[in-house]
Order: sequence, then structure tokens, then C-alpha cells
Amino acid sequence: MTPRFDFKDLHARARDLRARIALPEGEDPRTVRAAAWLADNEVVRPVLIGREEAVRDAARQSGVTLPHTVSVVDPARSSKRQDYAQALFQKRKHKGLTYEQAGEQVADVLYWGDLMVDAGDADGCVAGAAHPSPDVVRAAIQVLGVAPDSELVSSFFLMVLPDGRPLTYADCGVNPAPSPDQLASIGIDAARNHRFLTGQEPRVAFLSFSTQGSADHPAVDAVRQAVEAARRKRPELAVDGELQFDAAFDPGVAERKAPGSAVAGRANVFVFPDLNAGNIGYKITQRVGGAEAFGPVLQGLRLPANDLSRGADWEDIANVATITAIQAGAVS
Repeated sequence: MTPRFDFKDLHARARDLRARIALPEGEDPRTVRAAAWLADNEVVRPVLIGREEAVRDAARQSGVTLPHTVSVVDPARSSKRQDYAQALFQKRKHKGLTYEQAGEQVADVLYWGDLMVDAGDADGCVAGAAHPSPDVVRAAIQVLGVAPDSELVSSFFLMVLPDGRPLTYADCGVNPAPSPDQLASIGIDAARNHRFLTGQEPRVAFLSFSTQGSADHPAVDAVRQAVEAARRKRPELAVDGELQFDAAFDPGVAERKAPGSAVAGRANVFVFPDLNAGNIGYKITQRVGGAEAFGPVLQGLRLPANDLSRGADWEDIANVATITAIQAGAVS
């Protein structure tokens, strides 16, 4: 029996780290409420980014009093602006960015939050409740870059079923049509994060509409190639595919469709073949299956930064900030 997963355990892990988490959408009442809860419960040390008066207005709208441990940073008034502009210029000048353009770009709160992380002024960054995901991801990649042990930036959701079982779904938010090699990397990174967050040994299923040769199609071939690539790169990892979801998840179905598989019927990490499938899959699991969905969590970045759904509530923001703090503890 898989042990029940309790997100409160992640709150406790984050509390020990005392991480500083930058929240670029500091003028949004949801973000302010999340920051107040995180500070009151000493889970992280929040840094709200925005105009101070607008942040205070957001606090009034959300009905909270900001604890003194919540910092507020206004990029327009910060003494760090020139340093951050220089840092961004050095990172992007090979792409044609001028110093003047860098000076303008750092006024963007998304870039400011990631530059805080890059400079060591924050340990992680969380945004996306009020910005489109492509903008959040673009800023993170341009400022923080890809981790040396990853091949691309992708995302995952930590899904907790009503019975407490944790599952990891990837990629549900970044790469529309990953190549087989990219799909392999997504699965490898998702396995690492599943182990890191849940403490459970990952069993990775690469999903398809076919199970072990039941259909032939170029899309199925791509999944098979991804499985082969993942096995070459991480031979110690429990990986199988191509698998239909029922064969990957249900032991009874697995016995009929994929007998002898070390993953089928026992998978806890599910790698979707493209973004259509991943996005649809996590939302069905959440809305129809009653699962809790934590994320999207970005993986493959050099330093922690995470995205949010624009439908996020304050608890979603607080939970992703908690995960970000734990990611920061792993790279500190």
C-alpha cells in the first residue's frame, strides 16, 4: 500500500529552510494573502514585488494585515536596479539586447523576481497568477537558464488522489510537441522530482494510445524512441512504454495488457506524449477524479522559479511557494 501523502509535510520541510521567495505579483490580492499566510506560519520569507501603496491596497482588498516579516520591493525605487540591468545585459547581449533595453526590461516584475534569485537576493520566484505562462517561463529561462544536468525546461503537476496517493504528471504546461529525446528528458526530470518531493521510488510510464505494440503509428514510434532514450540515459530508472493509461495505472489491466512489466499497473510518474494530452489529463484527474493538483512546477532550470495558473487561488500560490522553497534547499 502506497503511503498517504500530506502536503503539510512539505510545509514542515520548507519551514526548516527559511527560504526567501520572490512574489512578482505583489499587487494582486491573492498573492498578498498567500504571502501573509506563509509569513504567519513561518513557511517561507515572502518578498512582494510591486509599488508599496498598491501592495498595501491589495492587502486591504484581501482583508489581511501584512506581517512585518513580509518584505516589499518596488523595482522603480530599488538601489539594485542598475546592478540588475547590468546582469541582464551581460546575459542577453549576445542576443542583441542593449544596456538601455536591459534597463527597461528590469522594470518588468517577472524579470525582477528572477534577477533577485540570480543575484542571491531571493532563493526562488513564483509568478503566473496575473501573467500568461509563456511570459513567466520566458523570463525564467532568459535570466536563470537551464540546469547543467537537464536538457530543457518543462513542467509537472504533483497530483494527490482522494485516497492520498501522489502521482506526477509531465509535461502539462511548457512544451507543446516534444521530440523523443526531449520526452525522455522530461520523464527523467519528473522522476527525480517525484522522488524528491514524495520520498517514493519513481516508476515512470510513457503514455500512448497503444500498449506494447498494440498499435502502429508515427506517434507511437516517438514514444517508443523516448523510452529507449530514457533507458540509455538512466538505466537504473524503472521506465516502461508505450503504455495506455489504464495499463500503466490499473494492476488488473496491466496483467492482461503488459504482463511482466515492472512499471505497468504500478506507475506513479506519467509522461504524456504532448501538451494537449498532459493539460487535458491533469484537468480531468483534478475535476472529475477529485485529485488535488499542485503546480505547474517548472523543472530543468538552473535555479528555482515556478509558474502558476491564472485561475490560482491564494492557497495554490502558497503551495507552489512551498515547493519552490524546497527546490531551493536542494540547490543551496
